[in-house]
Amino acid sequence: MKKIINTKSAPAPIGPYNQAVLSENTLYISGQIPMDSITGEMISGDIKKETAQCMQNVKVILEEAGMSFENVVKSSIFLKDMHQFSEVNEVYGSFFETETAPARETVEVANLPKFVNVEISMIAVK
Repeated sequence: MKKIINTKSAPAPIGPYNQAVLSENTLYISGQIPMDSITGEMISGDIKKETAQCMQNVKVILEEAGMSFENVVKSSIFLKDMHQFSEVNEVYGSFFETETAPARETVEVANLPKFVNVEISMIAVK
């Protein structure tokens, strides 16, 4: 049994998927790109701001499901340029306590949706 999680506080999906799916106690959050849900504008030109927007989008989805970053057990970060890893890591890390940070992988990819520089997905457990 699954429950679809969508919030107007995060960008609407740009394809045939939902922002997140809750299955029992596990929340699967689709990859979030640096789009501002209010303006519909893509944040670009500053990887730190782009990462912060991705994390903000994840945050509001977590909140819609009654969770927070403390519930996150796994993250995936997709980067267009691995040379930006340290800047992305700095912003990403500011959302977690080091002792309880989730498992994670960071992967460099050729392209991402809308040709953004970063996309972040997460799995959380209640």
